[in-house]
Amino acid sequence: MNDTASTQGVYLRFFVHENRRHAGVLLYDWLLAEAKQLGLSGGTAFRSIAGYGRHGVTHEAHFLELAGQVAVRVDFVVPRAAADKMLARVREEGLEMFYAIFPAEFGTLGGAGK
Repeated sequence: MNDTASTQGVYLRFFVHENRRHAGVLLYDWLLAEAKQLGLSGGTAFRSIAGYGRHGVTHEAHFLELAGQVAVRVDFVVPRAAADKMLARVREEGLEMFYAIFPAEFGTLGGAGK
């Protein structure tokens, strides 16, 4: 068995509008690229189906309706220090976005030895 020991860290989650851009790049792509540049081990962007935010406006993904108005969730499961680096980078850029941090235990199961 090639399981790695579990690591304590955090689940860092950002929420952005699908069509929002920063420096000419879709914001979710910018977040992923910046995280990679900072050395975060991985990240994923998820497009939402429906939801509402702090303004109480409901957004739903319908064909050709509200194009670009649904949220994209960008997730990272990393050590706390890596999450702090990412948050600092977003602050440096002066970006306004909602984020959440949850405690996480993570590791890898299985492996090439099977």
